[in-house]
Amino acid sequence: MAVSYKQALNICIENISMLSYYHMINVELNKNNNENNLSLLRRFSKRIKSSGIIPRMRSIRYNSRVESKFTKKKKTLKTIRKKEEIDELIKLGKMLEKRTR
Repeated sequence: MAVSYKQALNICIENISMLSYYHMINVELNKNNNENNLSLLRRFSKRIKSSGIIPRMRSIRYNSRVESKFTKKKKTLKTIRKKEEIDELIKLGKMLEKRTR
């Protein structure tokens, strides 16, 4: 799928304005009379790099919330319960033991 410079610029502006909405960072550019789309896109990317939006988004991309004590407890109880069920099935002969390497 080929994307023109105008479409790419519109996509970038939409994405950055959405990011700036959530992180309170505003980047705004106006196209000059004699300026072509490529130079506007270049100026836009410079402004984005200098504002620090992209490093911020990359730093928080894979972060997740810290689990609460309750959810940790719930998860460990579930694994203990599951392990007990598997041990019971192995004793009854309904399930084979896991082979170790």
